[in-house]
Amino acid sequence: MTMTTVSLKLPDPLAVRLAETARQKSMSKSALIRDALETYLRSDDAVGKDSALSHAADIRGMLSGPEDLSVNRKYLQNFGR
Repeated sequence: MTMTTVSLKLPDPLAVRLAETARQKSMSKSALIRDALETYLRSDDAVGKDSALSHAADIRGMLSGPEDLSVNRKYLQNFGR
């Protein structure tokens, strides 16, 4: 299998956690990142199947009124007061 090199920047705390976890699992950092990325890309979250809208699909459309309050400024008058 051919591999493409990708570089990324990590915040220092994440880089430390990566190094510690790789050492504990006796893996290279690259292998750990590949495994994590493959796991994420297989998950439902990666393709948006677990969105708030999908959880509320059964109640969508039950209320009347404007779909988006931002479409008409009069709906926002006195908002938050």
